[in-house]
Amino acid sequence: MALNISYFAWVREGMARDGEVVEPPPSVQTIADLVRWLAARDAAGTAVFADLSRIRAARNGVMAPLETVIDGATKIDLFPPVTGG
Repeated sequence: MALNISYFAWVREGMARDGEVVEPPPSVQTIADLVRWLAARDAAGTAVFADLSRIRAARNGVMAPLETVIDGATKIDLFPPVTGG
């Protein structure tokens, strides 16, 4: 399942990219699982996603708690609790 992930604000800066397309393993069932998987891939992810309480998400453009199942999602947005314009 390919997912289009977009990063915003300091998440984007820390990841050093606006987004990416990923194919997480079958064990990744929720947005929280996805974020943990992203954190485990490299040092940038480890630093950015060290504290899940600092991450908010949207699934297919709709705000969603990290416990939301990603099955059927095509896009996940990850951002801090407050973003500026």
